[in-house]
Amino acid sequence: RKLGEPHRSPRSVTMAHEIDYSDKYCDDNFEYRHVILPKHIAKSLTKGKLLAEAEWRGLGVQQSRGWVHYCVHKPEPHILLFRRPRGTDPQTGLVNGKAIDPTTGHVVQ
Repeated sequence: RKLGEPHRSPRSVTMAHEIDYSDKYCDDNFEYRHVILPKHIAKSLTKGKLLAEAEWRGLGVQQSRGWVHYCVHKPEPHILLFRRPRGTDPQTGLVNGKAIDPTTGHVVQ
């Protein structure tokens, strides 16, 4: 690993290659995407629980800043549904300098 590179366990690197990402899609307020985990990884998840950023990143999900796991797709719990407000800076995770609530995905006023 190069100096300054984050440490990744061999397990998370392997899992990252098995994860499928949708294209982004939008409505008037949010940008969305879904992430499909391999079913053998999803079996370890607590049913019905929304994942904090550290948790989904720990599974090997790799995406820019500001995404919030906002909904559990009960028929297919291996599909993680993410959203972030439109206009989110992908490097800072902020919208016009304001933070995003990590539980709702809405801009904190």
